[in-house]
Amino acid sequence: MNKPELVMPAGDLEKLHTALLFGADAVYTGGKEFSLRAYAGNLTLQEINEGLIFAHARGKKLYITVNILAHNRDLTGLPSYLQSLQEIGVDGLIISDPGVLKQARRHAPQIPITISTQANVSNYESAAFYRDLGAKRIVLARELTLEEIIEIKNRTGIEMEMFVHGAMCMSYSGRCLLSYYMTGRNANEGACAHPCRYRYHLQEEKRPGEYFPVEEDERGSYILNSRDLCLLPHLPRLIEAGIDAFKIEGRMKSPLYVAAVGQVYRQAIDAYRAQAGEFSNEQMQLWESELFRIATRPYTDGFIDGPGPNLQDTDHQSKSERDHFCGVVKGYTRQRNCIIIEQRSNFGPGDKLELLIPGDGVIPLSFDRIYNEDMQEVDRARHPRQLIYLPWDHPVAEYSILRRRGASD
Repeated sequence: MNKPELVMPAGDLEKLHTALLFGADAVYTGGKEFSLRAYAGNLTLQEINEGLIFAHARGKKLYITVNILAHNRDLTGLPSYLQSLQEIGVDGLIISDPGVLKQARRHAPQIPITISTQANVSNYESAAFYRDLGAKRIVLARELTLEEIIEIKNRTGIEMEMFVHGAMCMSYSGRCLLSYYMTGRNANEGACAHPCRYRYHLQEEKRPGEYFPVEEDERGSYILNSRDLCLLPHLPRLIEAGIDAFKIEGRMKSPLYVAAVGQVYRQAIDAYRAQAGEFSNEQMQLWESELFRIATRPYTDGFIDGPGPNLQDTDHQSKSERDHFCGVVKGYTRQRNCIIIEQRSNFGPGDKLELLIPGDGVIPLSFDRIYNEDMQEVDRARHPRQLIYLPWDHPVAEYSILRRRGASD
């Protein structure tokens, strides 16, 4: 039975640890240069090396994105960067630009190459083209049906990776000029301002200052507002089709997002193998309830069965409830019998809190008091990155995630 690799995002070193501990077989991250998602934390070469050591110690992999659409100026420092990545020993490069691909083959020939979704591979001839140039794997365009994916796989034999969860683009995987035109931030160099998420009104030239909604929403129009992809219900079909890797989008999302999504897809892949390809209704309901509580847009199944009516969030739907990312477990002190939590948002006694624990699922928390670093009792954790001591009778794994259940803001 095919066992697809679960590839998770790692916008920084903390999220890299989180992704690997919560079920990823591999993570993808960017360096400080040559990578899309310029506003993710991204990693220095030293941090890439640290992340690689962490991954390899757990039998997992680290891929580096070098996926900008390069200009001449970008090629000057690229050879030395690629050589450094080869010396470190990263497990793969994710590339979209043919010129960068050529440089990678020359300066880092030992590193396997994956073709980024930014290359928009949507047919078997394009897939064969990159295969013949030395690519090992292709991240397919999101705009393909499962039937098209299977044909590409059968005709080329190259490894297929596809996005199964995360944000969609209103253009072909980032080939959009709106951001640069409106803000001067180039989407194809990793600096997208996401203007497709803005609110828009119609203005008639002879009526300045009078704004008319394009849709029946008094706050604006959402005709460009793509829903988020969720192919969890289709996982059995994708596994049976022989897809080699399932990819999760979200290098700029929180550790809570990484942990919750990674845990769900890890459990689903493992359950498929253990249960001869079937999910129970109870399992699917539990997984879907987890995904629906993450702070994302409404979900779509994208193009997997052809373009449907639910690709765009034209009504700007909001979720009734979502979880809040409150903190990350940094350790446990036996001397004080306390979990040490680094605060990320306001929480305190009386909140409906839960811990997501790597490999152990979710446990509820109930406590009467919390303490600061000086073991002085405080009513709430209010200060960013504040270390909070929470009385608990046994250790909890580092990088466990503290979340608060509640209604949407």
